[in-house]
Amino acid sequence: MQPHPFANRTVRMNNCIFCKIVRGEIPAAKIYEDETTLAFLDIQPVHPGHTLVVSKNTATKNIFDISPEDWLAVSRTVRKLAGAIEKATAADGINILMNNRAHAGQVIEHPHVHIIPRFANDGFEHWRKSTYQDGEAQAMQEKIRALLANA
Repeated sequence: MQPHPFANRTVRMNNCIFCKIVRGEIPAAKIYEDETTLAFLDIQPVHPGHTLVVSKNTATKNIFDISPEDWLAVSRTVRKLAGAIEKATAADGINILMNNRAHAGQVIEHPHVHIIPRFANDGFEHWRKSTYQDGEAQAMQEKIRALLANA
């Protein structure tokens, strides 16, 4: 028998709805599962086929604290499912979306990625766009690069 994938980690158990789905305490329309990820249909979909891919590690909240290994597993599952969802729904395209922290639209504190089927003229709006003022892009570039260099 293989050990649980998180057996060697200190894990605090969260009690969010996704944690309960991962633990099998509440039902979900599961479409894929492996050792470290679970994918199920969103109960409030933008379109039918809108799927959530979650990490089974219930100790993390978002992109900022998920381990690189768990993030890689979620990313692999998203990539595996995106094509199947697009074909199953006869979508014209797919959005891959992750909200992190409340002000970015994250409602449930558990790392999860949305796979959203998209259709021509479906009315699902994109974010508004703006432009940089003179020197703003270079200043931001330098700020980000400095933080990365010190990481």
